[in-house]
Amino acid sequence: MMIVGMHFSAAGGVYKAVERAHELGCNALQIFAQNPRSWRSNAPSHTDVKTFRRLVSEYEIEAVVIHTPYLINLASPDKELVAKSRQAIRISLSRADLLGAQNVVTHIGSGRGRPVEDAIRAVAQGLDEILSDEYEAQLVLELTAGSGNIIGSTFAELARIIEASHVENRLCVCLDTAHAYASGYDVATRAGLEETLDDLDRHIGYHRLKVVHVNDTKVKLGSHVDRHYHIGLGAIGLDGFRNIANHERLSHLPFILETPVDDECGDSQNLKTFTSLFNRA
Repeated sequence: MMIVGMHFSAAGGVYKAVERAHELGCNALQIFAQNPRSWRSNAPSHTDVKTFRRLVSEYEIEAVVIHTPYLINLASPDKELVAKSRQAIRISLSRADLLGAQNVVTHIGSGRGRPVEDAIRAVAQGLDEILSDEYEAQLVLELTAGSGNIIGSTFAELARIIEASHVENRLCVCLDTAHAYASGYDVATRAGLEETLDDLDRHIGYHRLKVVHVNDTKVKLGSHVDRHYHIGLGAIGLDGFRNIANHERLSHLPFILETPVDDECGDSQNLKTFTSLFNRA
């Protein structure tokens, strides 16, 4: 069985995201558990949480993923920004436990010109502090496209962060197909996908891969530009996503689409395109 969903809006109540996922035939979903573009954070009501968990069970949702806000930067030399980032990740983890989500995916942030080793050390220290508390949900570090001074654009760099922390057994990773392609991993070809997964296993350990973000991209291989695009219409293409959808090492993982919505294509079409590539035989 394919575990597939999208990032859904929680507008109108967090449980609305489950309803939206069900309407599109998804058995997985991803949401923001707090405002993605501000530090403000309003907790969901007890009633909304109860309804969310009931609908997840009723609609047989196999995977629930929380994504932290876009503002997160654990690598910054700005101490106030780092403190706010750490607290925001704590909030997402707490809300994940409240909602019964299995994974919390986070971006790492930018060193903003500081030496890479210093940035990695800062990120590891932040992760140690965040995970000094116990959470049911797993914290998942997302592979980035690597633009500017963004940290975590290779599995080797993610491995250095994990190894520098004191909570490495509690850290996992997310493979974003658009980010991977932009950072130089050729997931558009069968051989390139194999090499990508081998590199992940060699540096991090395949057991740490928990979520796959499914996005095509307009950019060139290794461009280090983060531009999500519609499934099959970009550089990865239909053949690339056919390989991804049917790869035996990915088959047990939740596929989460984060594709754009515009006049060219919407959520339902992107979802239909991707799921049609899955060989159910």
